[in-house]
Amino acid sequence: MQPDLTDFCSRYGLPKPATAQSRPEAHEQAKTNQTFSDKWRRFKQYGLQPEHKEFLFGWYCKKLGLADLDALKAFYRSKQRVLEVGPGSGFNTRFIAENCPGEVFALDVSDAALTTFENTRDLENCSVVQADLMEAPFPDDTFDFIIADGVLHHTPNTRAAVEALYRKVRPGGQFFFYVYRKMGAVRVFADDHVRQNFMPLSAEECYAACEGITELGRELSRLNATITLEKPIPVLGIPAGTHNVQRLLYYNFLKCFWNEAFDYETNNMVNFDWYHPHNAWQHSDDEVAGWMKELGVKDYAFNDSNPNGISVLLTKPTV
Repeated sequence: MQPDLTDFCSRYGLPKPATAQSRPEAHEQAKTNQTFSDKWRRFKQYGLQPEHKEFLFGWYCKKLGLADLDALKAFYRSKQRVLEVGPGSGFNTRFIAENCPGEVFALDVSDAALTTFENTRDLENCSVVQADLMEAPFPDDTFDFIIADGVLHHTPNTRAAVEALYRKVRPGGQFFFYVYRKMGAVRVFADDHVRQNFMPLSAEECYAACEGITELGRELSRLNATITLEKPIPVLGIPAGTHNVQRLLYYNFLKCFWNEAFDYETNNMVNFDWYHPHNAWQHSDDEVAGWMKELGVKDYAFNDSNPNGISVLLTKPTV
């Protein structure tokens, strides 16, 4: 269906919720929304290209704690109503809808909703709505599964966003979210320094400013060099062991992303995605575990997908 909030609420007999612009933090959030609107207008085929799929869906398996692609498909076949929040290009929404026997919904406040709609409009069981996740136009206790991958830390308050979506999960249903992990001291300093310089730029200017960082990631990656540290450096969060040089710098000093599965522009977009948004919070494992306790969630797992983020899969209690 068309990604229009009024039409959507009318279809499901729901009141139209408040918009993001009505919220006190709307000004800063609007800047973040502009970043992602621009991104997903540019990268409409991200994740839909064959060369992207092995990496991206392999990563989803790790995030959800599943063995392989067959297990991922089976996971979605067990669901009847699924919501993806922050679908980007819609590549994952499409995958879910192709495997889910029931209804699949995608929600995004930015123009990613329009891109997702264009990339899923042929799927009868898939609906897209453009709305603020803090006022998602669904009754509480609705979904078997909600997925918010790399989204909630781009809201004004990550903890509040987790709770807002948690309310929409039915008792016994599951909720997955991935948020940025707070990194070591040098990486945090570099992130803050670069972001404060890049945030005020236009999207076009920021893409250009990221090119040097992307080139650094590419050249370090192509060295294919490793070093072995016999002793850890706890004060910087660096463990002992053998490290790929590009990954060592990437995880501990500067986000200079590079993946050979992507072309140069897509790699550069990943770095842009990190440095341009106005809201980009980082969290510790203990902090997120505290959220689970506050929500009364006992059945949850932190799945080890990468050092940069925290992957949480929880089950909502039935009582």
